[in-house]
Amino acid sequence: MSAARDARRDPSWVRRTAHVLRPDPDRVLARLFLPGQEMASSERSRSEEVLRRVLTLDDVEVDHALRALTAAHGRRHHDLAAAWDAHFALVRHRLPGAGDVPARRRLLAGAYFTQEYALEAVALFNPSMVPHPDQTGLPDGSTRFVMTVRATGEGHLSSLGLRTGTVDAAGAVAVDPPPLHARPPVPTAVRYRRAAFEHLLVDADVDREEARFVLASLGAAFDRADLDRALGALRAQRLTRGSAARTIEQFEQVARRCYEVVFAAGSQMSDRVLMPQTSAESHGLEDVRMVRFQHLDGATTYLGTYTAFDGRDIAVQLLRTHDFVHFSSEPLSGPGAGNKGLALFPRQVAGRYVALSRADRESNAVTTSDDLLRWADPVVVQHPEHPWELVQLGNCGSPVETERGWLVLTHGVGPMRTYGIGAVLLDLDDPTRVVGRLARPLLTAQGAERSGYVPNVVYSCGAMRHGRALVLPYGSSDSVTRIALVDLDALLDAMPPERDPRAGAGG
Repeated sequence: MSAARDARRDPSWVRRTAHVLRPDPDRVLARLFLPGQEMASSERSRSEEVLRRVLTLDDVEVDHALRALTAAHGRRHHDLAAAWDAHFALVRHRLPGAGDVPARRRLLAGAYFTQEYALEAVALFNPSMVPHPDQTGLPDGSTRFVMTVRATGEGHLSSLGLRTGTVDAAGAVAVDPPPLHARPPVPTAVRYRRAAFEHLLVDADVDREEARFVLASLGAAFDRADLDRALGALRAQRLTRGSAARTIEQFEQVARRCYEVVFAAGSQMSDRVLMPQTSAESHGLEDVRMVRFQHLDGATTYLGTYTAFDGRDIAVQLLRTHDFVHFSSEPLSGPGAGNKGLALFPRQVAGRYVALSRADRESNAVTTSDDLLRWADPVVVQHPEHPWELVQLGNCGSPVETERGWLVLTHGVGPMRTYGIGAVLLDLDDPTRVVGRLARPLLTAQGAERSGYVPNVVYSCGAMRHGRALVLPYGSSDSVTRIALVDLDALLDAMPPERDPRAGAGG
């Protein structure tokens, strides 16, 4: 066998499973549809014209249309009638003075302003895996997991999906049946953190004294009413504060990047879909790197960093949840969070929060924070070195703690834009020190994995430790999700200790 062919083979201690999670074009959400703002021949809104046409239908036509629509679309949705009613309420203002609209006619009118959106019609990929918050009722040695997946649909719009399953004591992976419906969350009142505003305003073109004036009247956590009062006080002084309007807009920009949502308590985990919620992520909520984070007091929280994309610019956001029912999101800032791929360590190190960073877009680095929100200048720990990673490096999710160090799965990009998943080992007490590194990938695209939306890609947003194995979910060619098992001991043995160049030549 040639050396080149051998280099493409995965190590014997990596085992692919037969699981392939494919995108389901029949899984749809009911979203608002607006046919267009104005008619070409007049200044009237097209929405108004559509509403008038629907209201001229007789009762027989209305009943017939509703029965046909329900038969054709009802089974694909949890509560389609509720979506119709909500969408009618959003456009009802286009017909002032029309009087009360009967319930069934209101539903039909709402249907004309509703469209089905196939949220994973294009791809289902770039997963991360964490232990499920509920581990009850399992046999000894088994772990129930939650897997985040990036679902991509029309317009390359990405959202967060969830899947569940188990890994038994023997390492057999079982993925629960795919969901039938898609359930979006409901926005709830936001509790803002003053630190998020303080940090982002450091980087903004804003009058520092005016910003301090607003922040001084806000507590460590506050709600929208508190923010309105603080901004109102600044607005009242706009004649003597020349930059008040700009300062207020900067505060509003930060506020718009913060949100909280809640899913229906009775919804199934795999039904829940987090679509973009803000203008900053209007074109995608991408590549969530989820980790179960253990606080110093022993409590756990699920934290997920992700890329928000507005069609032109990217920003890094932080998701928090305890139960995968209630989620909050807020912006991250600082030089360490200056690009895609921030991945949190699962606990603090030496009293600080730590994360993997790729702020320079091609090297793996480590950054720290006092509060999870602002990230310091990153320290580069790994440069592209081997042929399979010379274009760029990045991480494949949060580090996994082992007795030998922090195990970091990496991705490298080589010739022909081929991706490989590698690994480095960082010191437990000083994560800026590399103590081991794989010389070649542990996983590359093989066979059918090479074909897809973006060929020759294998990419993960986070593996889960299960005993002496890693359960590694990965996206192949930006199209589907697969799962591999990695022998942890063999992987660690394949990374011989590296000499720390900072130690000098020695005596």
